[in-house]
Amino acid sequence: MGARVAASVTALVSAVLVWQVWRYFVATEQGQHLDQAALRGSDYGRGTLWAVAEPVLDVVSVSFVVLGLGIAMGIALLRRRWGLAVQVAFVVVGSNITTQFLKKAVLDRPDLIGGWGVGNTLPSGHTTVAASVAVALLLAVPRAARPAVAVLGGTYTVATGVSTLVGHWHRPSDVVAAVLVVTAWAALALALTPSSALDELPAGRGSGYPGSVVLAVLMILGGAAAALGAAWCLREVHPASWDMTDVAETTAYVGGALGVVAVTSVSFAVLLLLRQATSRPARLVHGPSTPRAVHSG
Repeated sequence: MGARVAASVTALVSAVLVWQVWRYFVATEQGQHLDQAALRGSDYGRGTLWAVAEPVLDVVSVSFVVLGLGIAMGIALLRRRWGLAVQVAFVVVGSNITTQFLKKAVLDRPDLIGGWGVGNTLPSGHTTVAASVAVALLLAVPRAARPAVAVLGGTYTVATGVSTLVGHWHRPSDVVAAVLVVTAWAALALALTPSSALDELPAGRGSGYPGSVVLAVLMILGGAAAALGAAWCLREVHPASWDMTDVAETTAYVGGALGVVAVTSVSFAVLLLLRQATSRPARLVHGPSTPRAVHSG
C-alpha cells in the first residue's frame, strides 16, 4: 500500500512540476529570456553535434512508437502479465496524447520578449515519444533486467532531448516538461498496478531489490550533481536578456542540457524504485498438490 501511495504522490508532483515549468519558463519574461538564451547558445558546435543528433531524432516516428509499444506489450504477454500489457499501453498512449493536448490546446506562449518565432512548443513531442517507450520497456521487462533498462532508457531519453536542443527544435523547458509528463503517467499506472501485473518469485528466494536501490541512489546522486551544475549556469547568466555575450548564451545552453540530465536521471531512478516496489513479487508457495501465489507486499 505504501508503494502505491508513493506512486500516486509522484504522479501528482510530476503534474504540478509540468505546470510550474511552463509557468516560469514560458509565462514570465525572465523565463523566456533564459530559454531563448539556451536556444541561441546551441549554435556553439552545432555543425559537429548535429551529425550525432540528427540520426537520434530520425529514429523518432509514429512507427517507432508502434514498434516500441508492441515490443513492450509483447514482453508483458510472453510473461503472461495481462494487466502489465494494459499498463504499458496506458503509459505510452496517455503520455503522447497529453503532450499534444497540452501543447496545442491548453498551454500558450505569450510574446513577452519579441522575436520568439513559432507558437507554443512545450512539451517536446520527440522527447515524450522516447521517454514513454523507454518507460514502457522498464515496466515490461522482468525484475532482474529493470536496472539495466532504467539506465539505457534514461540515457536514450537524454540523448533525444539534448538532440532536440542541438537541432533548435526545442528549448530546455520543453524537454524537461516532456519527461515530467511521462513520469506522471508512469507513476499513475504504477499506483494502479493490478494483481495480474505482479512479479512472481519461487519459494525460498527473497523479494528484495538491493541492486536496484543502489543503482537508483547513484542515478539520483548523478542527477543532483547535474542539477547543481544547471543551477550554477543559471546563476551565471541571470538576468538573461537579448544583449548577452556568446559565452553567456553557451553557458545557458549547457545549463539547459544539464537540467535535462538532472530531471531525466532522477525520474528514471524514482520510476525504477516504484516499479520494483509496486510489483513486489508474489511468492510461489508449494502446497500438497499445486503451487499458489501469495502476494508478499
